[in-house]
Amino acid sequence: MSLNRLIAELEKHQHAPTEQWNPPYCGEIPIRIDGEGRWYYQDSEIQRQALVKLFASVLVREGDDYLLVTPAEKVKITVDDVPFLVVDWVQRTEDGESLLLLTTNIGDTLVLSSEHPLQIKEGVPYVMMPRELEAKVHRNVFYQWVSIAQTREVDGKEQWFLSSAGETFVLGYVN
Repeated sequence: MSLNRLIAELEKHQHAPTEQWNPPYCGEIPIRIDGEGRWYYQDSEIQRQALVKLFASVLVREGDDYLLVTPAEKVKITVDDVPFLVVDWVQRTEDGESLLLLTTNIGDTLVLSSEHPLQIKEGVPYVMMPRELEAKVHRNVFYQWVSIAQTREVDGKEQWFLSSAGETFVLGYVN
């Protein structure tokens, strides 16, 4: 089995075909996603995970705006940072290739790869997800990654990095 096919089988996303819909924009609604990936409606946390997953399945990003898109309407919501959080991970080896499988707070599974790369923004790690969405890496996950990171010297500085799906992802530099 090819690595790309294996990755496709490992990744789990349940997203509606929003790219096929062209509903009218209907304004903003009082849904907010906080910096830890928790969803709120009128300042009350949405406790039902199934409802959060339903909303996440129609979430898209257009520029700096986050929208819920259905066949009938498109509404803007507020996102404090990014909508999702990487909360768990596991390392697998397939055909001698290391894979880091990431799990988000809504149960999506991603493989850290060129399609879903790690990016460090102002010292905070994020992973790119489908549809230009992002997931912030939970602090516990980041510290676990640091504990398994490899090091190398680049331009006279020691660099920490991870390898997954044939790619190298920089975590940071040792001062």
